[in-house]
Amino acid sequence: MALLSLTLGAFAIGMTEFVIMGILPNVAEDLHVSIASAGQLITSYALGVAIGAPILAMLTHRLPKKQLLCLLMIFFTLGNGIAAVAPNYNVLMGARLFTALAHGTFFSVGSVIAASLVKRGRRAAAVSIMMAGLTVANIIGVPIGTFIGQHLGWRASFGVVAVMGVLSLAGILLLVPVIKAEETSSLTRQLRALLQPKLLLVLLTGALGCSSLFTVFTYITPLLEDISGFSESSVALILVLFGVGVMTGNIIGGRLADWKLMPVMLGSFTFLAAILAFFAYSVHVPALAVGTIFLWGACAFGVLPGLQIRIMTLAKDAPALASTTNHSALNLGNAFGAFFGGFIITHIGLGALPWFGSLFSFIGLLLTASVYVWDLKGEAR
Repeated sequence: MALLSLTLGAFAIGMTEFVIMGILPNVAEDLHVSIASAGQLITSYALGVAIGAPILAMLTHRLPKKQLLCLLMIFFTLGNGIAAVAPNYNVLMGARLFTALAHGTFFSVGSVIAASLVKRGRRAAAVSIMMAGLTVANIIGVPIGTFIGQHLGWRASFGVVAVMGVLSLAGILLLVPVIKAEETSSLTRQLRALLQPKLLLVLLTGALGCSSLFTVFTYITPLLEDISGFSESSVALILVLFGVGVMTGNIIGGRLADWKLMPVMLGSFTFLAAILAFFAYSVHVPALAVGTIFLWGACAFGVLPGLQIRIMTLAKDAPALASTTNHSALNLGNAFGAFFGGFIITHIGLGALPWFGSLFSFIGLLLTASVYVWDLKGEAR
């Protein structure tokens, strides 16, 4: 029940992070900004997570975990409420930044709790169950939020997310047990644990993986409407399929990571680079585009549980702070991907996005291979 309550919180956060992709043209039209400018609302959210999460984690690392989760969900609900009534682009941008404060720290604390509730050999699977909230949000929350935004206005989408935040807060209060406070390392020791060269390389690898995702996914609605030729209503259904792929990849990736962590990460990045390169072609063929999007979602999220566990293992003295820093790195990748995607649209064209997403995945593959070789050399010694 504790894992499921964490999954509920992850659902609400996942919905607010991803729903804007489905309503991006609606937001741009209503606020009289370009698609590329509207895409920077995703960049601002990602930067809010990347910069705010580590600072918030350091300031609150002595707070009881349940109390901290409740505080984060209050921030989250307020931010989405402000977004729902934002009168202009700048206020909406500020609301997204404020909402983002809850994201990284929630997942870092939740990951540590999830991993502590199961046996050692099941930690990646437990983290994947909590992270499944993100995938369920993609399957159910994002398409419903997109449908609501298309028919009732984009503000209604954020209003629904705010209601989800209230429900999530109630679930945490009722279902998450009070976690006994453990002796924590000093802040200096925790920071030292984070500054390991290998750990920094793994963080960079995750950031590149997210850059490959958000370079393309931020603009998935105009891609499917303007190039593939799908109607607005069809896009919501295709996002459901993407979400099914995400959930499939997340669950399978968690189980495989408990078996062979680094080989699974290598395989995920390899397939991700290949699928995005193929998407540059299949986006022009509607039937192929739909199948590609499912496989893309599976590969993109299949790497996350293993990446989270790898980072927590490397930073033994600072698992929560390391987990938070991981989400910061991932969201720096998100921010760069959304920003870079807007740059590509402006200077090259919408259809070029999958090629650049594939390039980022390939670089991530090279870095993963470097970490794997590093591990093998360490074992040989």
